[in-house]
Amino acid sequence: MAVWPGLRLRRLLQTGALLTAAHWLVACSSVGPNFQVPQQPLPAGWQSSSLQALSGTGTGAAPAELTSWWTRFSDPALTSLVDEAMRQNASIRIAGLRILESQAQLGIAGSLLYPQLQQLSGSALALRSRDETLGQTSTVKAGQFNAGFSLGWEMDFWGKFKRAIEAADASYFASLAQYDDIQVLMAAQVAERYVNVRELEARLQIAHENAAIQKRSFEITERLFKSGNESELDVQQAKTQYLSTLASIPGLESSLRQAQNALAELLGRPPGPLPEMATHTGEIPAIGSSFPVAVPADVLRRRPDVRVAEMQLAAQSALIGVAEADKYPSLSLLGAFNLSVLSVSGSPTTSSLALGPGLTWNVFDYDRVENNVRVQDARYQQLAERYRDAILQAARDVDSSAIALLKNREQLVINEEVTVAAQRALDIASLQYREGFSDFSRVLDAQRSYFSQTERVVGNRSNTVLSLIALYKALGGGWEPGRLRPLVDDATRQQMQEVTDWDGMLDQPLPLADAPAGASN
Repeated sequence: MAVWPGLRLRRLLQTGALLTAAHWLVACSSVGPNFQVPQQPLPAGWQSSSLQALSGTGTGAAPAELTSWWTRFSDPALTSLVDEAMRQNASIRIAGLRILESQAQLGIAGSLLYPQLQQLSGSALALRSRDETLGQTSTVKAGQFNAGFSLGWEMDFWGKFKRAIEAADASYFASLAQYDDIQVLMAAQVAERYVNVRELEARLQIAHENAAIQKRSFEITERLFKSGNESELDVQQAKTQYLSTLASIPGLESSLRQAQNALAELLGRPPGPLPEMATHTGEIPAIGSSFPVAVPADVLRRRPDVRVAEMQLAAQSALIGVAEADKYPSLSLLGAFNLSVLSVSGSPTTSSLALGPGLTWNVFDYDRVENNVRVQDARYQQLAERYRDAILQAARDVDSSAIALLKNREQLVINEEVTVAAQRALDIASLQYREGFSDFSRVLDAQRSYFSQTERVVGNRSNTVLSLIALYKALGGGWEPGRLRPLVDDATRQQMQEVTDWDGMLDQPLPLADAPAGASN
């Protein structure tokens, strides 16, 4: 067996220790830019004037009440459907799995800081030989065994691996923000489709009520005509209005089923009516008198889609440093060990140990490396523009939905007064017709006006609620409860654990708040 002299081994170990110490000292500084959040495009202290005006018309809702804003409608069916969608919707579950993917990618990036096993080899060979000398035969059996491995440890002198970890860390938080964002969108979509179903139910009820009233009018005019007291014109006009209303019902029923199917899709259910909505048919949720208070520009950064843009920007900033590090030499600490054994008696067992540094430098590939840095920088600037635009889009969404809610409420008050007047006009026209003071055309006009106005009120009430839902969505409310739920359901967890060792990652709770961008710099 080969024996290393003690002095030589001691020098190698000292060299390795010095290189390791140098690695940790130099790696404290990394090439490339340290990420800083770009300046916001909105002026300091910006407020949505429309949201301020809206807040002045109600009692005001604290920002904390945005967490489960759908419960503020006091509609148990809506609350249960939103909660179910948060658990069952495929898009949310996919977003949760992407978080696990990002965690694994972060683990890969972190592993580069430690020695890497580059090669592990082993072999076993059975030997048999025959020797026939002077008519005598002898057989020799032997076994040969070889084993070896090599390690490589690249020193992170320029912070290349540190920047890669920063990029993976920012990507992880971006996946968290995307998980939050899909929940904000899902809560709003479920609420919107719920309101659409209720609106169509209300329109269908109005159509049936109108058809019943118009049928009675048609029957009255028909009897009067047969008795010679009315002209055929009144009969045909009443019949036309009645049949026109009947003709609108199949289209409304078709639209209602399509709206129900769209809502069922978000819940991961088969198409069809939802049992939770079997009661309170046609009742559109009430908005109440409490609305979100005005918010400054900094609060808009809390919106998940804005945080996604910010985290993607932070990740790209770190990738500039990764590309920049390729300009400089790379120093690695290399080691190898080999062992060979032969089972024949008296045969020597040999071993070898090698340890030393290795240097690589892309000196003759400078143009490619430099242009890669430029590519990463250009991508960073693109993401910076996308981040600034995300903030402006958030401000536009808040102001637009606030002004829509404010004006829809004003319009609803007027339309409800018009409906009362239209109802009174229909009552007067019907009374005057029965007493012979007016002809039937005035009744028909009053019916058309009243029925049209009742549908307008239903549409106006629906638009008001949809505007409030859009405002909650614009403010980025509704994602916080998702941080308390597991990323995968029990069946998926069991399946994943049977296939892969997740080392407890499937049960790790999500952070309740994101770390600030660039915190690790």
